[in-house]
Amino acid sequence: MRQIALCLAVLISVHTGWSWAHAEDYDVVITGGRIYDGSGKTPYVADIGIKDGRIAAIGQLQPGAAPVIRAQGLAVAPGFINMLSWATDCLLVDGRSQSDLRQGVTLEVMGEGESMGPLSEAMKRDMVQAQGDLKFPVEWTTLGEYLDTLVQKGVSTNVASFMGATTARVSVVGYADRVATAKELEQMRELVGTAMQEGALGVSSALIYAPGAYARADELTALAEVAGQYGGLYVSHLRSEGDHLLEALDDFIATARKANVAAELYHMKAAGRANWDKCDAMIQKIEKARAAGLRITADMYTYTAAATGLDAAMPPWVQEDGHRAWVTRLRDPALRGRVVEEMTTPAGGWENFYLLAGAPENILFVGFKNEKLKPLIGKTLAQVAALRGKSPPETAIDLVIEDDSRVNTVYFLMSEENVKKQIKLPWVSFCSDAGSLAPEGVFLKSSTHPRAYGTFARLLGKYVRDEKVIPLEEAIRRLSALPAENLKLDRRGKLEKGYWADIVVFDPATISDHATYEKPRQYATGVIHVFVNGTQVLQDGEHTGAKPGQVVRGPGWKRPRS
Repeated sequence: MRQIALCLAVLISVHTGWSWAHAEDYDVVITGGRIYDGSGKTPYVADIGIKDGRIAAIGQLQPGAAPVIRAQGLAVAPGFINMLSWATDCLLVDGRSQSDLRQGVTLEVMGEGESMGPLSEAMKRDMVQAQGDLKFPVEWTTLGEYLDTLVQKGVSTNVASFMGATTARVSVVGYADRVATAKELEQMRELVGTAMQEGALGVSSALIYAPGAYARADELTALAEVAGQYGGLYVSHLRSEGDHLLEALDDFIATARKANVAAELYHMKAAGRANWDKCDAMIQKIEKARAAGLRITADMYTYTAAATGLDAAMPPWVQEDGHRAWVTRLRDPALRGRVVEEMTTPAGGWENFYLLAGAPENILFVGFKNEKLKPLIGKTLAQVAALRGKSPPETAIDLVIEDDSRVNTVYFLMSEENVKKQIKLPWVSFCSDAGSLAPEGVFLKSSTHPRAYGTFARLLGKYVRDEKVIPLEEAIRRLSALPAENLKLDRRGKLEKGYWADIVVFDPATISDHATYEKPRQYATGVIHVFVNGTQVLQDGEHTGAKPGQVVRGPGWKRPRS
């Protein structure tokens, strides 16, 4: 009988990929959960055995003496990938990554336009000077060293980064609005190549912000080409997501074509009420490019407001030569008058968030450096202008000068209809475009956009369960396998034998976001357990204190010689 049972088990395992193994083979077993493996296929009930940080088996397992996580009635999925995280400084201060981890995020992908390396000595000094509430020493130089620093300090999630095209430009050209020389462009290409060998996922641009906005098309193509040679991705915040969205998209697609590189749009949107009807044309252009063989994808967050700074409400010329020059120009009465005029004049040839927001009531302040200005957090530009008895543009200028910063700002720009339309697209993954925070300690000194605490739970609760915009298995594919495949990550993004055990166990019936614009510092609920590289970092909804995060490196990584 035992021989027959064994033969039957072998036959079933061959056809299903399931395993029957002894308990001592595992460090922990997750039993009875509904497995969403990341493929988008129909889920199934099975156990998962974890050993040495990886998935050792999936099937009907014998837990024996191994610790057991009972997942009956729960979903078991690959850990979620945050395709655009601003946890760059948060993780240096608090490596627990709580607001993301409690939504099931196990990988923070950083580096929108600017990356945390390579840094010159001057750039290091500027980084320290620009610090607000979060203080940390800058003890690294290269991007690879920064990522290693995070892991050495201890992080609960895995970390990865793009090399910033803006960072390359500042390193070589500085903050001037001019064309890079041939020699400078070659130096920038070398910086990208080095970063790719250190494990960067590709090269990124953010083309509405100075000095990244000063890069011309040939410069971006040249840098993207290097990333592509290493198998990396070109990812971009388009030069316009509003009045010139479609033209900016054409430029982006042209860069991908000329550089022969896979490319992704950061936080896809049609910004400004007058541009909401461009969403369909944007989607059609991308799908036409994909049908022609270009590897174009996008990511998004699940909200109708963006968050950036007041620099996005002022013309790029006033910001040339860096922050200090920007503030100095704003103090000049003649230049100040010109800035006010351009802020309030349509068709200025730059991405004007002041106008895209539609009204100063749609511009919300969430962070200041200056302690005297912190009482203004949670107020709109319209409210602050009324308190001060000045026009909204004049008030915005004063706040930049007084805070000596870009001022962290939320802009209400997008439509709910377009958010749902984009969620349905099979080539769109998801991001927070925010830090990974905690409602405690130094993080209480500033507010934030609710997307920092709710992006991923909002997708699974509001848009999947409640509004049924897409099925759960498809949402999980887009949170895990899709971004992992786009980034060419090694054995990440799926629940398969041999893959890293980045696993989230959550309740599809209860998962919910609770963060609001008025009260954004509220954790999502419904995520029960999270494993990162086989180590449990969330247990029964609470952080275990473990920090097993690793650097996840891109396809161009060259292992250092020992």
